[in-house]
Amino acid sequence: MRAEQPQRHGHGPAEAKEQPKQKEPAVRKTLREHPYLIAASIILLILAVIGTILWWMHARHFESTDDAFIDTRVVVVSAQVGGAIVDVPVTDNQLVDAGAVLLRLDDRDYRAALAQAHAQIDQAQAAITNLAAQIDAQQARIDQAEKQVSEAQATLKFAQEEDARYQQLLKTGAGTEQRAQQSASQLRETQAALAGAEANSVGAKKQIEVLKAQQQGAAGQLEQAHAARDAAEANLSRIMITAPVAGRVTKLTAAKGAYAQPGQALTMFVPRDVWVTANYKETQLTDMRPGQPVSIEVDAYPDRTFEGHVDSIQAGSGAAFSLLPPENATGNYVKVVQRVPVKIVFNKPPDVYLGPGMSVVPDVRVR
Repeated sequence: MRAEQPQRHGHGPAEAKEQPKQKEPAVRKTLREHPYLIAASIILLILAVIGTILWWMHARHFESTDDAFIDTRVVVVSAQVGGAIVDVPVTDNQLVDAGAVLLRLDDRDYRAALAQAHAQIDQAQAAITNLAAQIDAQQARIDQAEKQVSEAQATLKFAQEEDARYQQLLKTGAGTEQRAQQSASQLRETQAALAGAEANSVGAKKQIEVLKAQQQGAAGQLEQAHAARDAAEANLSRIMITAPVAGRVTKLTAAKGAYAQPGQALTMFVPRDVWVTANYKETQLTDMRPGQPVSIEVDAYPDRTFEGHVDSIQAGSGAAFSLLPPENATGNYVKVVQRVPVKIVFNKPPDVYLGPGMSVVPDVRVR
C-alpha cells in the first residue's frame, strides 16, 4: 500500500510557519509608554501660546526703537576779548558748577582802558562845571548890560526933553543958538550910548547861547566817556571766562601762556541737563503724544531703568532738515519709511553719568 501522502496546499514551506506581527509606530509607542510627558508637553505648548498672546497684547501698547541716544546742547566756550591766558584752573572732564572759573586772561590792558575812561569822565564833568560857571557869570553881565540900557534910555529921555526945550527957546529968542546946539549934541550922544548899551546887551545874551552850546557838547563828551567806561568794564569782566551752567569741561585746548583770540574756541562744555532723542519710524507715531510715559534703558547701565516722558515731536522728518534734503520730484522715486526725532526728557535728573551720544532704548506707552 502506498503511504498516504500529506495533503499539500498551494503554498510553499514558508507558508507553514506563523506570519510575524507588524511593528507598532514609534510615536504611538512613545505616547503609550510616556503619557505624562506628552500631557506636560501639550500643557507647555498651550501655555506658550497663551504667553505669546499675552505678550503681544501687552507689547502692542508700547513703541520702542534702538535708534536713540543721549542728547544735549553742547556749548563752545570761546574768548570774547583777546589776551594772554594766565590761568586755567580746570582740567579735562571736570564737573563744575554754574559760574565756576574756567580760565583767566591778562587784564592789565583792560584796566588801563578803564582808568582812561574814568579820566575822560572827570574831564568832561569838569568842562560842564566850568561852562555852568561861565553861564552864571555871563548872566550877571547880561543883567548889567540891561541896567546900562535902562540907564541909557533914561538919559536919552532927559536929553530929548532938554533938546526940545532949548530948541523951543531958540525959536522964541529966549535961548542961545549955542545952547541949542549943545543940547542937540548931547541928544545924539545919548542915542549912541543907548544903541551901544543895547548892542552890548544883545551880545551878552548871544554869548549865553554859545556857552550853552559848548555845555551841550561837553555833556555829549561826558556820555561818550560813560559809554567808554561801560565798554571798558565789560571787557574787563570778560577776561574771566566762567561756566554758563553746571556741566563738564570737555576737549580743553586752552593752556597757560597761550594767546586767546576773540571768538577762538578754548574748550567744549557739556551741560548736565540731558535728554533722549529717539528717531522713531513715522509708522510708530500714530498714537504717540507729548506727555506719554517712557521707560528708558541705557546701554551703559543694563541693570537700570529710568523713567521719563515724551516732551515733543519734531515737526518734520530728520531727512527734511539734513544738509542735502531729498528731492523726490527728481529722478526715480523709491518710498522709504522716514524717521522722525522725538524728544524724551527724564522725570528727574539721573544720578549717573550720561553724556551725549550714549545709546539708549526707550519704550513709549502709547495706549
